[in-house]
Amino acid sequence: MTAQSAVVGKTTYLNGIDTKAAADTIAAIKNDKSLAKFQFRATNEWVSGGENRSTIRDFFGAGMEDTSRAAAFTFTNGEPPVLLGNNEGANPVEFLLHALAGCVTTTFVLHAMARGIAIQELSTELKGNIDLQGLLGLDDSVPPGYERIDIVMHVKADCSDEELEDLMSYAQQHSPVCNTVCRPVPVTVTRAMR
Repeated sequence: MTAQSAVVGKTTYLNGIDTKAAADTIAAIKNDKSLAKFQFRATNEWVSGGENRSTIRDFFGAGMEDTSRAAAFTFTNGEPPVLLGNNEGANPVEFLLHALAGCVTTTFVLHAMARGIAIQELSTELKGNIDLQGLLGLDDSVPPGYERIDIVMHVKADCSDEELEDLMSYAQQHSPVCNTVCRPVPVTVTRAMR
């Protein structure tokens, strides 16, 4: 099937999403706004050098603790040798690109489904430019994070170019990760008391 649309039993799927379940979720949130409040969590443990591991499992959402995941997801953060690591895993700024790509893609697909747009193909390329002088404290005028991130979306869908441009803009504006990266978000770092 090229146009990601199907009917299974009496359930209609568009772009791999159950359209009735999506409508039910939206209706439930409109009826009880507290269901929209989620808290996602991660823990991290340092291994050695630039290597550390993050674990993600339970979260709070839709008014309750969600413990439905049978196993935790574990991600190893590492660094390439040029950044004093051993390629133990992608580094954290690469994971940020991964999170950004995944969130913009998912937001795009969800809103395409909501607009009745079938997607045949979708892929993204991301490039983030960073100057390590900021991280290393060598130049206070250089920010320690990305200076710029560019996302190029390759999309084939059953809509006009204008509709596609509008959907891309909407996905950028409504992607939680993109929104978090593009605006100041308070982050606190504290030491746990023993």
